[in-house]
Amino acid sequence: MSPTRRDFIRTTGVVGAGLALGANAACSGGEDGGAEAQAEGGSASASVEPRRLLILGGTGFIGPHMVEYALSRGHEVTTFTRGRSQTQLPAGVEQLVGDRNDDHTALEGRTWDVVLDNNTQDYRWVQTSTSLLADAAEHYIFVSSISAYDLSGAGGSPDQVVLEPIVDEDYALITPPEGWTDGDDAPYGLMKALAEGIVHGAFPGRATVVRPGLIVGPGDPTDRFTYWPVRLDEGGEVLAPGNPEHANQVIDQRDLTEWIVRLAESGTAGDFNATGPAERMSMAQMLDRVGAAASNPYELTWVTEAFLQEQGVAPWSDLPAWIPGDPLMFVDVRSAVAAGLTFRDLTETSRDTLVWDRARPAEARANRQFGMSRERERAALDAWAAR
Repeated sequence: MSPTRRDFIRTTGVVGAGLALGANAACSGGEDGGAEAQAEGGSASASVEPRRLLILGGTGFIGPHMVEYALSRGHEVTTFTRGRSQTQLPAGVEQLVGDRNDDHTALEGRTWDVVLDNNTQDYRWVQTSTSLLADAAEHYIFVSSISAYDLSGAGGSPDQVVLEPIVDEDYALITPPEGWTDGDDAPYGLMKALAEGIVHGAFPGRATVVRPGLIVGPGDPTDRFTYWPVRLDEGGEVLAPGNPEHANQVIDQRDLTEWIVRLAESGTAGDFNATGPAERMSMAQMLDRVGAAASNPYELTWVTEAFLQEQGVAPWSDLPAWIPGDPLMFVDVRSAVAAGLTFRDLTETSRDTLVWDRARPAEARANRQFGMSRERERAALDAWAAR
């Protein structure tokens, strides 16, 4: 009998410092690894064959760095967008304008070596783009999500700590519910799962599916991770959520996009989980690495999950990048690491995120989409101290 998720999700306890994914981070591109790959990232390598890349998107969160990195590697870059973004792409980028809902005219009659599909929000977009480009490109790279995995009945709860990754690339994906038919709307995870099947069907043996976890770093307008560098940088007493040993995974958007470009260079096909770092990272370790970028002294006060629930403090939304006991906060990334995924230090990510955040418009900083207000955090901390 195959082991279940419950076999691997154990009752909360002290997690050994040596727990890892079975690979040494220093030699597999872990938190301190990947320096060699990053060192060559700023310019084209003599061993890199220039490719003609079509990027579907290119002006959102992950697109601009993907474009810049591809250009630095000597590739020809074409983007396909609606032309509504204020993002300025570098000179030399061919910018095609259309709409993935109903206007693909600009793509007709053209050919590319690789398609990088990084902005799909609807599986029906993929049906159209793959049908149009199946004979117009050698390779199709689709950015999916670990949200495509079917976790129904997986168990897990805030008082449990995930000690081993149980979700690898062969884990079951979400399937349509009874009565669903092709063309119907679908929630996010099902959208991604359906799109993956479409890509593989249209590009058999020539498709790459990349399933990121929480994408973070400079340029992220959602504040899903930015909350923590900003909050720790402010200093003082900081509410830290739950058991510090809960697992946590994030990936810098620059590590993700640079790796995707290198996959395009190598023609690597297959399915990959793309989050990080390479070794197991606890919530406490994440906050320590983020805190190393802070300019003011701070003190973490760890508050239990049960108490936070009593106070109405919700994981993910009120305290971002935190879902205690969720199997998707520790998925298996060994295949991606073996295929060349590397990770910069999370302190660097945090420092660069702070620099970017300080340059944002004041209105955006005052109206963050994720995270607690300082007043609400103070009230929770006071209630914890008075319990």
